[in-house]
Amino acid sequence: MSSHTSAPRSFFQVGQNETGAWSFIDPQGKPFISLALNHLDDSDLRYPHNVEIFERKYGTREAWTKGVVRDLQDLNFNTIGWTSQYISGGWGEALDWFGDPVDLGHSSPWPDQHLLDSGFPYVVQIRAQEIEDWNGHPAFRDVFGEDFQKYADWIARRMVSDHKNSTNLIGYFLVDIPAWLPHAAGRFWPGFEGLTQEEHDQKLFDVATQYYKTITEAVRRYDPNHLILGDRYNGNKGIPEAALRAMVPFIDVLSVQYFTGKSDEEYSTMIKDLRGWHELTGKPVVIADIGNWVPTEMNPHRTSDMETQAERGADYANGLARVAAEPWIIGWHWCGYIENLGRGWGVKDPNDEFYTDMTDQIREANEKAQAAVGER
Repeated sequence: MSSHTSAPRSFFQVGQNETGAWSFIDPQGKPFISLALNHLDDSDLRYPHNVEIFERKYGTREAWTKGVVRDLQDLNFNTIGWTSQYISGGWGEALDWFGDPVDLGHSSPWPDQHLLDSGFPYVVQIRAQEIEDWNGHPAFRDVFGEDFQKYADWIARRMVSDHKNSTNLIGYFLVDIPAWLPHAAGRFWPGFEGLTQEEHDQKLFDVATQYYKTITEAVRRYDPNHLILGDRYNGNKGIPEAALRAMVPFIDVLSVQYFTGKSDEEYSTMIKDLRGWHELTGKPVVIADIGNWVPTEMNPHRTSDMETQAERGADYANGLARVAAEPWIIGWHWCGYIENLGRGWGVKDPNDEFYTDMTDQIREANEKAQAAVGER
């Protein structure tokens, strides 16, 4: 049996044991695989069809937040994931990202104090640029300009101020699926028109280097203690090598969103892609968003290669076991919490009840993954 040896620490870190296996290291010095649930937002219980449930069961957002933590603990999750939720916009071919621009409206992240009061490990997002693939109106701001320097300093100062001493904060994400490849809207950073591929790649490296340098120096200026988990790259679309090479000196973890079907071939492709990016950067990997869905009474059009909640649960258990066996994967953040009219799937139905055929399997799979992390 291999073990991570470390003196107690005040904050989460990343490290490798004597066999070379990676993990987060928690503040007590123990290995930790981050198992998170994403898109935890009370807007999912504030639709006309279910707002009565929110009022009857919770009444306040603070009470609802405590209910979320109870659910996470019940299902053996150990991290509050990315909390913004899709609440508007047409889904269409959203997982393609190459067609017409997707414009999915988002709720606001959790208030700082709710994260701090949760008593649970969590992450914080610092939206350094508004260049998400789901953002139909991206704004590629000049990373070399004085305005971006001032903005980066402000947003870092603002976002870390309440969290810099928190022992429950794992680290800071940056932009959710940023468009390092050309955005479907046709927008990109200025100055890329008419370049050769070699010139494009060099310029992209320069832009990405300046971007990562500026925002991470600002974060560490005000919080030198916590991890920077970086952009949540769009693995399904692909990640240009220039952007990955640029992030290496500045980011602690390689965070990638990747959605896949249930087949062994698709999981093998995902792991192969992630392994290649891990080897290129030398960074441990957090799968920052992954999920599955089936048609439901509310969302019969959300079809996939599965048909039942039990199949979803089996896919969850198989997928987590597959990735947890990789010694360089240190996090699995699942999408999402309560089924709504925007996203269209969750581990709970629109009446705030677990899809038990799925969640019974999630509970067991999460327990096994946490038990195994110390065995790697």
